[in-house]
Amino acid sequence: MTWYAYLACFFAGAVLANAVPHFVHGISGNRFPTPFAHPRGRGLSSPTLNMIWALANLVIGTVLFHVGHISHDNISTLIVFFAGIAVLGLVLSVRFATKHTE
Repeated sequence: MTWYAYLACFFAGAVLANAVPHFVHGISGNRFPTPFAHPRGRGLSSPTLNMIWALANLVIGTVLFHVGHISHDNISTLIVFFAGIAVLGLVLSVRFATKHTE
């Protein structure tokens, strides 16, 4: 497999992990930070904008999933995919730990 396929695997995991909080907050009717908020990434966006951002992440993540040829037959792609989920999940957990105190 080529290096860019592994890169696609990693970012597929990261982007799909990013879709989860935006989808959950959007469908719950809660405001949550998005890259489009003011100030960027810190202000709260509407539930509708969170749903749009979540759906965009799902589309991009699905495309990257296919580009990376992620399958249970290729364990290395799964490891890189889950590494993307873990890295972004840990980074965002630290970043958003203080979102209510800002």
